Amino acid sequence: MKRIAINRRHFLKGAGTIVSLPLLSAMSPACAAPGTTKEPHRFVAICGDLGFHTPYLFPEQTGKNYQLTPYLQPLTAHRNEMTVISGLSHPEQNGNNGHASGMTWLTSAMRPGLAGFRNTVSLDQLMAHHLGGTTRFPYLCLSNGGGSLSWTAGGVGIPSESSPSKLFAKMFISGNEREVKNELRELERGRSILDTVLYDANKLDRSLGAKDRHKLDEYLTSVRDLEIRIGQSESWAKRPKPAVDYAPPQDVADKVDILAKQRLMYDMMALALQTDSSRVMTYALGGLNAVPSNIPGVKTDWHNLSHHGKDDAKIEELKIIEENEFIVFNEFLIKLKAVDEQGKTLLDNTSILFGSNLGNASSHDWHNLPIIVAGGGYRHGAYVAHDEKNNTPFANLFVTFAQRMGLEIDQFGSSTAAGIRGLEIS
Repeated sequence: MKRIAINRRHFLKGAGTIVSLPLLSAMSPACAAPGTTKEPHRFVAICGDLGFHTPYLFPEQTGKNYQLTPYLQPLTAHRNEMTVISGLSHPEQNGNNGHASGMTWLTSAMRPGLAGFRNTVSLDQLMAHHLGGTTRFPYLCLSNGGGSLSWTAGGVGIPSESSPSKLFAKMFISGNEREVKNELRELERGRSILDTVLYDANKLDRSLGAKDRHKLDEYLTSVRDLEIRIGQSESWAKRPKPAVDYAPPQDVADKVDILAKQRLMYDMMALALQTDSSRVMTYALGGLNAVPSNIPGVKTDWHNLSHHGKDDAKIEELKIIEENEFIVFNEFLIKLKAVDEQGKTLLDNTSILFGSNLGNASSHDWHNLPIIVAGGGYRHGAYVAHDEKNNTPFANLFVTFAQRMGLEIDQFGSSTAAGIRGLEIS
C-alpha cells in the first residue's frame, strides 16, 4: 500500500478550539525507507539577566577568521558549532524598570510593564504546543530562583523550576503503584474542576458584551490547553521513567554559589535532552544583589558590578564572573557533544540560544544584544555583525528556530523576515 504523508498543517477541531496534531508516524515523508528514524530536534534558550560585557564578547573582525575574545576563549573547542551575532534587538523595549526587557526576551512584545502592556506567547511555548505530548514534559521552564522566560498565549508568566533535585525526581524517579494511582486521581480531579469552570463560563458568555467575551475566550483557550495537558500527563503517568546513570542530586545549599547552581542545572538539562524527556527548555541564569561565593578575585555585589559605569576595577571583577559563566556553559556544550545520535551529536540536534536581554547592562540598554547560537545543524563558525545602530529584529531569528522545530511559520512577534543574515541550516 502506498503511504500518504500527513502535513502538520492538518488540525483537529473541537470544543471551540483548534489543536494542531501531535507528531505522528504518518507525518514522516511518504518515501522514507521502512524502519528509518530521524533524531528529533530540540531547542534550548538561556538568558543571563545581568547581561554580558560585550567588549569582551564581540570580536573586532567579522567572518570566520575572527580572533577569540576573552568570553569566547572558553568555547574554543566549539568554534565550528557556534555563531556569534551582534546587532539584534526587539523594538520598543523601554519598560517600567531597567530589567523589564527580560519579560519579553522570548516574546518580543513591546513596552514591557508599562500601562496597557500585555505579554504575548513565548517562542518555547509555541514550540511546546506544536509538539504536544510527544515527550513526558512538553517544556521545561527553569531558573536559578529568579523570573521566568516562558509566557502562555494569554500573556501569563509560567512559574519556573529552580530546584535541580525536584526536577530530577520528576524526570527519573518513578513512584510506586499507590503513588501513580494518586497522581492519576489528582489529574482526574483537575479535569473535573476544569469541566465545572467551562460549564459556568459558557453560561456566563451569553450575558457578556463583545469586549468581555474576547477576554473570556482568551481565558477559555488557556483552560482548554490545560485540558489537553492533563490528558497528556495521564498517558505519561502510566509509563515507566527512563533510567539514568546519575545519582539523585542535592540542591546547592549556598544560595550565592552561582557557578555550582548553574553546573547542576546544566547537568539536569543535558539529562533531559539525552533521555528525550523534553525537547524544549528555557533557563534564566538570574543575578544577585550579593557577592557570588567561590569565585576568587570577586569581592563586590554582582548587580553593582553590572552597573560598572565604565569603572575599570568593576569591569575586571565583572569579567571574572562572566568568564566563569562561559566556562560552565562550555561544559554543558561538551556534554551534549559527547552524546552520539546516529552519526550526529546531541549538540547537532539541539538549537541553543545563549545571550541576554541587555546589550549594555550598565545603562539598561536593550540594543545590540549579546547572542550566541550553538548546535542545531546550522552553518557555524563565524561572527556575524548586524547594524549596531539600526538593529535587525531579534525575532527574525526566532522564525528560524521555530522552522527548525517543524513549525510552518514565516513570522513571529515583531519579526520582519523569516530568518537573519548569517545563520542558515547546513
